[in-house]
Amino acid sequence: MAKQIFVNLPVADLPGAIAFFTALGFSFNPQWTDDTATCMIVGDNIFAMLLTRERFQTFTPKPVADARHSCEVLVCLALDSRHEVDSMVRKAVAAGGSTYNEPQDHGFMYGHGFQDLDGHIWELVYMVPQNADSP
Repeated sequence: MAKQIFVNLPVADLPGAIAFFTALGFSFNPQWTDDTATCMIVGDNIFAMLLTRERFQTFTPKPVADARHSCEVLVCLALDSRHEVDSMVRKAVAAGGSTYNEPQDHGFMYGHGFQDLDGHIWELVYMVPQNADSP
């Protein structure tokens, strides 16, 4: 059975978050979208629920962290090439996001990332296929 994952993230400005991630090429499921939440489609079975801070708070008795000042989760996406990693980082910065570190090249893996409008860190990696250097 195929599993699905839903990453839930609080956002301060839902329309702004939708515009930001649309600029990066993501789409949204209108069936799970209203004034307090949207479902961003990341992959076939991977979704990010972007929830207003007030809506997010209804799901937890704990205080909601402000990702600009603390970190509770790192979201990491595997992409198909170094170019795709760099391209998404450029799009994120152009849409109002920021970088939080320099690109990392470990030979077998290349990574970079960005912070979205709410400060959530999105790590992007390209993993070199294991047999790429094999004869």
